[in-house]
Amino acid sequence: MNRSSLRSQGSGSRYLYEPFDSAHARIEALERVLDERWAALEGSLKKIDEAVDRLEKRLWVAVFGVATAMLGQLVSVVMDGRFHP
Repeated sequence: MNRSSLRSQGSGSRYLYEPFDSAHARIEALERVLDERWAALEGSLKKIDEAVDRLEKRLWVAVFGVATAMLGQLVSVVMDGRFHP
C-alpha cells in the first residue's frame, strides 16, 4: 500500500500525510513565550511603580514632619521670648 491509497481510504492520522511546517509552529511558540514574558515584565513594572509611589509618599511625610518640628521649635522659642531679631 502506498500513501495515496491510505489517504483515499481515510484511515490514520492526517499528520502522517500532510506536511508539518515546523518553522511556523516554532514561531508561534516563540510569540506565545514573548507575550508571556511581556506580560510578566509589565506586571513587574507596575509593582515597581507602586513601590516608588509609596516611597514618594513616605518621603513627603518625612519632609513635612521635619518642617513641622522646625516650625514647632520656632514657635516655642518665640513664645518663650528668647527670639531677638
